[in-house]
Amino acid sequence: MSRLDSPILEPRVVDTGILVAVVALLATGVASMFAATPATAWVYVLHGTTGVLFLALVVLKLWRVRHRVRVRPSGVWTSLLLAALSVAALATGFGWVFGLELDVGFWGLLNVHIAFGLLVAPVVLFHLRRRFAVASRETLTQRRTVLRSGGLLVGGAVAWRAQQSLNRLLDTAGADRRFTGSRPAEGDSGNDFPVTMWMADDPDPIDTDSWTLSVGGLTERSLSVGADELDPDSEQRALLDCTSGWYAERDWQGLSVGDLLDAVEPHEDAAWVQFRSVTGYRWTLPIDEARDALLATHVDGQRLSHGHGYPLRLVAPDRRGYQWVKWVESVEVSRSRDLSESIAIFVSGL
Repeated sequence: MSRLDSPILEPRVVDTGILVAVVALLATGVASMFAATPATAWVYVLHGTTGVLFLALVVLKLWRVRHRVRVRPSGVWTSLLLAALSVAALATGFGWVFGLELDVGFWGLLNVHIAFGLLVAPVVLFHLRRRFAVASRETLTQRRTVLRSGGLLVGGAVAWRAQQSLNRLLDTAGADRRFTGSRPAEGDSGNDFPVTMWMADDPDPIDTDSWTLSVGGLTERSLSVGADELDPDSEQRALLDCTSGWYAERDWQGLSVGDLLDAVEPHEDAAWVQFRSVTGYRWTLPIDEARDALLATHVDGQRLSHGHGYPLRLVAPDRRGYQWVKWVESVEVSRSRDLSESIAIFVSGL
């Protein structure tokens, strides 16, 4: 065996590492949809570091099977598909990190990266069902394996940190990013920030003559507010960080959710507050967190545009943008969380 053919890591160690990396990437990718505070920045660091490590493992895997591909390509089509999807996911991820732009309909580069990442999972499972063998404990604990695996992990962390420093040094699109990776949105004030829709949510402009806001549920009384009664009485500065990859900080004016809850008097065992859109989309917040939220009618003194949720949009500080429910028509207090919302968000608007 030549020096070039000698493995840096044992084949089964590489395969095991790829599986662990894919699981970690999927887990941290999903977690990033909810992580919006600086205390959760580690989720993004781990995702990026694992991405670099995954790249190294894929290169080692492809080098090992290069002869096999030439000899019998029909027998390794899943390997080739997995490699192509992995490279596409990595390329779009690194492209996004370094400020590249791509518009595919209403999808940006970050959305394309997410799509490729999700496609990797089923192909990995299919591939592993046929070929995977976990490395033995003895192999994993060998001094050489531990040192080389640790070296790859440290190298991934260093490369991820170097990328962030390079972006700041070059003053690229990454220089003003948040820890989530989101870039500042174009536009300085008011409604001048991107209009994004979740899934199929795209209702016609609300007829405010027939629209009302209902507040009730597990409460002593219920409340109904018409559009002509929406008198902004509270203001809050909050940062909207969208999972499409942009953020905008604005001054929002509207109705205090805490004041609305005080008006209907939730029962002592009330624990959750659900905000429901005219599209059927809904999201629930713990009642203590909901009290600090706002139902906005205006942004920077401008009435919200239809695309931004008029007549009412939830402003939920320290939550990702998709949780800021648009076109709110009801607020319902409950004892337990509505688990059906995890399904409703994917069929709302249909």
